[in-house]
Amino acid sequence: MMNNKVFLQLGSNMGGREEYLQNAYKLLAEEIGAIQKESKIYESVPWGVENQNNFLNQVLEIQSEFSAEEVLEKVLQIEDKIGRIRNEKWGERIIDIDILFYNDLIVEKEGICIPHIHLQSRKFVLIPLHEIAPNFIHPKYNKTIDELLQECKDIESVEEYAV
Repeated sequence: MMNNKVFLQLGSNMGGREEYLQNAYKLLAEEIGAIQKESKIYESVPWGVENQNNFLNQVLEIQSEFSAEEVLEKVLQIEDKIGRIRNEKWGERIIDIDILFYNDLIVEKEGICIPHIHLQSRKFVLIPLHEIAPNFIHPKYNKTIDELLQECKDIESVEEYAV
């Protein structure tokens, strides 16, 4: 049985944000694999749009036997199960689950891009990721998460969320 290291980011900025993150956490553990590490929950302003609620974000490291494509398929099903409606590209989300890394795999094709294409430029991804995996090396840039965070130009606020 293959044990793949998968980093996922969860985000929500609608309704009961904490509850949606908890539901996602539970379903990911049931359907994708054992959660090895979890960051604290962070609150951040929406990226790329205004006039929206703040996001709650969390990063998980999961051990999974599934392929990257299977993980993506399961993630999309879990988002749908929780109630995600896909309309606006940067729209508000009940739940958003992104694959940040899958081992040190680089996949760039229609519908799937691993590592996540924007992670190095977004503090709301890097800060929780840094908390659980500061020395993980980005396979495309060959830099640690610690180095990417230090170089990140994003100035938006990312605060630890008081649960």
